[in-house]
Amino acid sequence: MGLISSFLSRFRAPAPPIDDTLWRQALDRVPLAKALDEPRRHYLRRLAGDFLHTKRFQAMGGAELDDFWRLAIAMQASLPALPRGPAAFKGWTNVLVYPGEFNVRRSHYDAHSGVVTDSDDTLIGEAWDRGPMVLSLADVALDLEAPWDGFNVVVHEMAHKLDMLAGPASGVPPLPKSMNRREWIQTMQAAFDKLVKAVERGRHTIIDPYAAEAPEEFFAVTSEMHFSKPAALREAEPKVAKLLDDFYGPSPTS
Repeated sequence: MGLISSFLSRFRAPAPPIDDTLWRQALDRVPLAKALDEPRRHYLRRLAGDFLHTKRFQAMGGAELDDFWRLAIAMQASLPALPRGPAAFKGWTNVLVYPGEFNVRRSHYDAHSGVVTDSDDTLIGEAWDRGPMVLSLADVALDLEAPWDGFNVVVHEMAHKLDMLAGPASGVPPLPKSMNRREWIQTMQAAFDKLVKAVERGRHTIIDPYAAEAPEEFFAVTSEMHFSKPAALREAEPKVAKLLDDFYGPSPTS
């Protein structure tokens, strides 16, 4: 079956071009894309078309999802994919879009007591390993209104998807040959540990405290900053900022 899927993927029909009027409308309303230089903006359009062609969008809970919102999501998901191209989108198909925050029930097994406890989390985005990307449309809209505040839910979840190309999210995505894996691990771990200590001591941090939850969240949160508030990231963690420049390419604001 894997061989058949691989064979068919080579002959998949090319993505239909994005309508010119729709593209211009989206470009005017997605500042992170509009700020790119012309060559990257041109390639972003191609990648966004591929994203729309290969992903199945599902409106959940009454979300109103039209062509503009699908394209706006595809454009922002394609930003972190620019250096890798369509290969960055492998391994999953569905994009679930809720009108706002959504609840996720999780089960936790305590190995010592053998007790399973359930809890509900309220989220604005989530990425499942080999499963869907889940988004709050209200927060996608908020990111378009405040594009340079260091937050972007689509970029955050796409960073997780890149991380998951190597298996369960760990904060260490597959790196290009030009980058040193040991340097990445050492640099990101040191910055993560520093943030965890600062958060535990109640100190103000430039990087959002949520990044201290786990190394994979640190990668996703700093990825948001790379695209939407790079100067603050350089101030907080210049070595991390340099790694993400090498990994993603220059920030749109650079």
